[in-house]
Amino acid sequence: MASAIIRSGLRSALRGGAPSRSPASNRNFSASAHHDEAAEAEKWKKITIAGIATCFVLSVYNLSKGHPHFDDPPPYPYLHIRNKEFPWGPDGLFEKKHH
Repeated sequence: MASAIIRSGLRSALRGGAPSRSPASNRNFSASAHHDEAAEAEKWKKITIAGIATCFVLSVYNLSKGHPHFDDPPPYPYLHIRNKEFPWGPDGLFEKKHH
């Protein structure tokens, strides 16, 4: 690593000046954004707004439609078998008390 730095320093000294940088090696920061980047950002802003509007319209449409209501299932006796008392009493914890 050090030898590479020394070699590049010797080359620039032999050329007679400070090391020159090629335009390709310069870094572009956000302050030097060009028109293309601004147009690209504006395009994605429009796409995002259109996507949000589309999702909103589709959700309003889906929520405005009705949904089917099914009949209650028949009260089969084997669905509520209780072989043991609950610690809080004969009824279930979230059921109405039948006293």
